[in-house]
Amino acid sequence: MKIAIDVMGGDHAPQKVIAGIVAAAKGNKVELILVGNRGLIEAELATHGVNGLPLSIIEANQVITMDEPPAQAIRQKRDSSIMVGVNLVKRGEAAAFVSAGNSGAVMAAALVSLGTLDGIERPALGIHFPTPSGVSFLIDAGVNAECKPSLLVQFARMGSLYMEKVLGIPNPKVGLLSIGEEATKGNQWVRETHDSLKKTHLNFIGNIEANNAFNGIADVVVTDGFTGNIAVKLVEGVAERIIGLLNETLMSKPHYRLAGLALRPAFQDIAQRLDYREYGGGLLLGTKGVVVIAHGRSDARAIENAILRAKDALDRGILSALEDGHKKW
Repeated sequence: MKIAIDVMGGDHAPQKVIAGIVAAAKGNKVELILVGNRGLIEAELATHGVNGLPLSIIEANQVITMDEPPAQAIRQKRDSSIMVGVNLVKRGEAAAFVSAGNSGAVMAAALVSLGTLDGIERPALGIHFPTPSGVSFLIDAGVNAECKPSLLVQFARMGSLYMEKVLGIPNPKVGLLSIGEEATKGNQWVRETHDSLKKTHLNFIGNIEANNAFNGIADVVVTDGFTGNIAVKLVEGVAERIIGLLNETLMSKPHYRLAGLALRPAFQDIAQRLDYREYGGGLLLGTKGVVVIAHGRSDARAIENAILRAKDALDRGILSALEDGHKKW
């Protein structure tokens, strides 16, 4: 199993990306291909103990920045770390690709180079979220800003298949993110999607509001990428602020600090469950290849977990699960 990683993508590339790669290589039986500027990669690897680790380098001399228009960037920068990495998957030289770079460019590159599964018009990004009983899966989390109803139905099917075939949740419950539970709530596309989902064989439970999206009511939360990305980043920001407030409050008075020491393991457990880094990245479902898009601000821990997310998807046979499921439809 070989996984290619975009070393040049993300706010903290290449240092934090390489640190995450080294951590993943040390703890797991997986061969990693570092894609990017060879000189920068070799210089950074020299600061780590990498002797004997299953690491190799593929040169890519261009970088797609976060502010570049995706479609234009992949056309003009064919030797970018994103394009080179995706093409490794296309040629079968890597089983998966991981990037914390421009998410739109990663999606566009995967769409053009790998193509989509039968019955899928556009890939969608799926993100895990913790719930009281396990995890829920939000799709799309940011690569399709505008989605007509037919796309949202496809996302719902992919999310349902992922939860059933990969995570082993039978007959997963599918909810449509909206501004109210009533079928009449939401914009025109949300209302039309609601009607379309009711006609499918999915276990559609109707609309769900944002405050109920991650409490376990639905296993799959379906939305467009614009709304989904805002929801993801809002939840991350609120979670980080809550943890920050707890730490500030516990350190504000001596008796609070004493109580905090006793409760420290519980707080650490909560912080870990709410930490976006523990979930690594989102799976780009719908392409003919395994692609994981990590957060742009990913540090070494997040990159390591993004690599493990890709490995887990390969171990669980996500592509065959999606292909077989779509044949039944």
